[in-house]
Amino acid sequence: MSDDKVTRITVGGHATGIIGLQPILEEVAKEFAGRTDDEIKAELLNRLSQKNYISSRTRDVYGHAFLREFKKFVGEPFEDTGDGGLEIKVLGPGCPRCEKLEQDLMAMMAEFNIAAGLEHVRDPIEIASYGVMGSPALIINGEVKAVGSVPPKNKLKEWLLEAAKR
Repeated sequence: MSDDKVTRITVGGHATGIIGLQPILEEVAKEFAGRTDDEIKAELLNRLSQKNYISSRTRDVYGHAFLREFKKFVGEPFEDTGDGGLEIKVLGPGCPRCEKLEQDLMAMMAEFNIAAGLEHVRDPIEIASYGVMGSPALIINGEVKAVGSVPPKNKLKEWLLEAAKR
């Protein structure tokens, strides 16, 4: 059942699997258009806590993460309060170029001691949701940096160090 698909998001600086995120984002986007962030956050928490355990102590952290994902989903700008470093995504099916990009990024992160979540998205449907038309693609903190090629290491270094300063 597609409603039970697990999507990884960053919650409080940790990669966390959330069951049923995508269909709930779609529902809330249709039903809550024009509502306040607080109303949307409350509704996301209400619906997502039905299939995901969210303790009372962590509701605010999850609420912030869910609202961030909602805003990404609907294409609105969002304020990210720095949940714990950079968020880097490599989009691609796992071809040699995709793997090289992922390995280059891991080496740079280690060399420059950069804390980041690095995720390799291989699912074609999830890749399509980012609107990129080539692979590999590189996304740093929600911003598409490269599509269809492995950027030179000096460019990767520049992007990583720039994003780490923010």
